[in-house]
Amino acid sequence: MTRVRSATCIVLAIVLAAFGAPAAGSDEAGVSPDAILFGQAAALEGPSSALGQRMRQGIVAAFAEINAQGGVHGRKLQLISRDDGYDPDRSVAQTLRLIDEDKVFALIGAVGTPTAMATIPITSLRNIPFIGPFSGAEFLRDLELGNVVNIRASYGAEAEAWIKHLTEDRKFSRIGIFYQDDAFGRDGLLGVKRALAKRGLELAAEGTFERNTRAVASAWRMLKRAEPEAIVMVGTYGPCAEFIKLVHRSGLNPTFVNISFVGANALAKELGPEGEGVIVSQVVPFPWDASLKLVADYQAAQNAFDPTLTPDFVSLEGYISARLAAAALEKAGPNPTRAGLLRVINDVGRFEISGSSVTVGVRMIDTPPKVFLTMIQKDGSFKPIDRP
Repeated sequence: MTRVRSATCIVLAIVLAAFGAPAAGSDEAGVSPDAILFGQAAALEGPSSALGQRMRQGIVAAFAEINAQGGVHGRKLQLISRDDGYDPDRSVAQTLRLIDEDKVFALIGAVGTPTAMATIPITSLRNIPFIGPFSGAEFLRDLELGNVVNIRASYGAEAEAWIKHLTEDRKFSRIGIFYQDDAFGRDGLLGVKRALAKRGLELAAEGTFERNTRAVASAWRMLKRAEPEAIVMVGTYGPCAEFIKLVHRSGLNPTFVNISFVGANALAKELGPEGEGVIVSQVVPFPWDASLKLVADYQAAQNAFDPTLTPDFVSLEGYISARLAAAALEKAGPNPTRAGLLRVINDVGRFEISGSSVTVGVRMIDTPPKVFLTMIQKDGSFKPIDRP
C-alpha cells in the first residue's frame, strides 16, 4: 500500500501542476436544469471490449428506466462513454477528457485495476465520485479514498471462496495460478497466497501472461511441470479461454476456476463445448433468477432498452451501480453537488434497491458483499455451485 500511495502522490502532483484545481464557487459540473451527466472510461473496443460494453449496457438500461419514471428530482441521467482499450495511459487521457471537456458530474462503470490505479489520483484530487468500478482490487477499498464507491466484493474475498471450495469440498492440495502480469493479476495472486497460507498450503506453480494479449504458451509450460489438480485464473475472457483450450489440447483437464472480472458470459462463448465444468466466481446476484425483484427489474429494464440483449453478470453489475447512484442522488436533494453526493453515500452506507440491500463504504467491513461460485454447463449456461 505504501508503494501505491507514493505513486498516487506523484500523479496527484503532476495532475495538479498541469491542470490545476477546480475553481471555487463555480456551478457544479455536469448538472443542468434538466440533466445530470455521468462519464465512463472503459474498454469498448479491443480484446476486453465485452467488459466495458456490458457495463455500459447495464448503466444505460438503468438510466433509461429511471428517466422513464421522471428522472431524479426532475433531471434525466445521461452517460458519455469513452474507450480506453483497457490501457492505463489511454484511460488517463479519456478520464481527463470526460472531466475537462465533457464536464461530467461523476464517473461510473470504469473497468480494470491497472486503469483505476492510473485514474484514481485524478478523481481523488478533484473529489469526483468514482462509482461502481469493475474491479475488486484491494487499493480501491482504502477508506482514505473517500470518492470511490465500491459495490462488489474484493478479489481477496473471491480468492478465499475459490480456495475454500478447492481444498475443503474437492480435497485438492496442488493448486496453480495463471494470472495477468500487472496490478490486477498480482492482486489476485496475493489473495490466493493468503487463502492457501490460512490452510498451511503454498501454490504449486505460477504462470503469467501480458495484458491485452493471448500469449499463454509460456505460462502453461511453467504450470504443467507441477501437474496441478486445479488452476485458478486471474485474467480476462480472451487469454483465459485460450489457456484452457491449450491445456485441453495437451490431454490434461485440471479444474479451472476464474475470477468474476473474466466476464463469465464472454468466457463461456469463447470456450463453447470446452467450457463445461469451468468455475467462475460471481459478486452480483444470479442474473437469470427473476424471483429476486432486483433481477426482475434489471431484466425488464434491459429488455426495454434493447430486447436483443440477454442477462449477463457484468451488465447486472452496471445496472446495480447506476441504481445506487440514482438512489444516492435522490437522497442528496434537488441541488446535487459532488461533495454532497459522496457525503450521502458514505453517511447512509446501505441502500435498498428493488428490495435488495447494497452496502458501501465502512459498512462493507461489517456486511461484506457476497461471493458465490458458478459452473459453466455443456450448453454454455451457468448454474450456481451448491456446497456440500
